[in-house]
Amino acid sequence: MTDGPENDDARRHREKMEKRKAVQDAEVAGKAISEKGLLMVHTGPGKGKSTAAFGLALRALGHGWKVGVVQFGKGQWRSGERDMLEKLGAVSWHTLGEGFTWETQDRARDEAAARRAWDKACELMDDPEIRLLVLDELNISLRYEHLPLAEVVARLGARRPDLHVVVTGRNAKPELVAAADLVTEMTLVKHHFAAGVKAQEGIEF
Repeated sequence: MTDGPENDDARRHREKMEKRKAVQDAEVAGKAISEKGLLMVHTGPGKGKSTAAFGLALRALGHGWKVGVVQFGKGQWRSGERDMLEKLGAVSWHTLGEGFTWETQDRARDEAAARRAWDKACELMDDPEIRLLVLDELNISLRYEHLPLAEVVARLGARRPDLHVVVTGRNAKPELVAAADLVTEMTLVKHHFAAGVKAQEGIEF
């Protein structure tokens, strides 16, 4: 008969899951903070940092939140995510970069563009209707010292307590990582660009 072994397997699985549930329930019960505006950082050499941030924006819109987006450095790209998120409404989107630093080849322009973008970010942080703010590629501006790191970290730390902020871009500064509540590093395993595939509509933008 096979009923015995099968029942034993089912029982062992149930007991294992009961123990796992008890551990999970105890861990959740030990968390005392029910709501907190988070500073989140998406960094690392892998693809998907901005993509994940815009996925978070989509989730926030689904809950009726107003979302702000400030793009540093990407220039006036018209991306699919911008078109779609703006159609959904409740998005304040600002692309204020001059393009990549190797395209502008003008540090003064890069610094001025970064300052315009940062000023807009501060304005949106002060807007009580904004619940989530995406600062796309801010890490790049900090990496190239287009903005004072201490100023940025201090201002993010002084944001109002109900505001969530997500910062994207490679090479996040250690000071920003230390200040963040959540840091995710995208690891590069394989990328089609290395095989000669250019950026494609619907995948990269």
